[in-house]
Amino acid sequence: MPGRLDLLRSGIASTLRLWRGTWGDLPARTPKKLLVLYDREDGAECRLVREALTALDLDAMVYPCPLDGQRFAAQRPAPGIEPGSDTPVLVDPNSRRTLVGAAAIVPHLFKRYLDAEAPAPLKASALNLLSSRLAGLVRSPLRLRARPSIEPKQPLVLYSFESSPFSRPVRERLCELELPYRLINLGKGQWADMGPAWPRRLVPGRYKPVPGSKREAFFKQHGQVQVPFLIDPNHQVQMFESQAIVDYVELHYAQPTARRPV
Repeated sequence: MPGRLDLLRSGIASTLRLWRGTWGDLPARTPKKLLVLYDREDGAECRLVREALTALDLDAMVYPCPLDGQRFAAQRPAPGIEPGSDTPVLVDPNSRRTLVGAAAIVPHLFKRYLDAEAPAPLKASALNLLSSRLAGLVRSPLRLRARPSIEPKQPLVLYSFESSPFSRPVRERLCELELPYRLINLGKGQWADMGPAWPRRLVPGRYKPVPGSKREAFFKQHGQVQVPFLIDPNHQVQMFESQAIVDYVELHYAQPTARRPV
């Protein structure tokens, strides 16, 4: 578990966005091909896009582009984006479209996969962008900057949902180290999902995930539903617990001269 202060700051960041990116219960269609997102964890527009992905229960291949990052920033298929920009870029192979910025991406996701207009709380309005920027400042006052790392041969896999205070430190570390990962959203689907997986959820009684959901599949495989959960196919590792994951990623992928204490 992350330190209490770090967890408090992560919770404040989610509160500033009114815990959007918690529920993943909208009946969206699952894309046949995986979406691709060029993202910066502390980016205001990026946060709105990730909130939309959670709300629609959509997964994505994430290529982190932190400040000063070189690994993926130059590969963004969007001419004109300045180096260091935190503007998200979404590649949707299902519609053969590349979209730049939350104002274009969020409406596309809702229209394409739900046949609906994007809700006001997720649109790139001045108010939403302000609260999203404040959330980023709470977590990264000096902005997330790239650190030297070892590029994995295969992308990592992270089970998460946007507002999770425990998942955010992991996503930040993956962003800093420019480690690509498949983001699998496990947003809440019912009130019985609320609360920590241990020692007990807020709704009493035996926990039953929504039938046919990704949470049910995860529960059947692992006996609980808890995020973050990391899979590293490069080292045949699977693990729960935020701090354990952060320490693992630091040890195996940060260059020795750039490692933070674990």
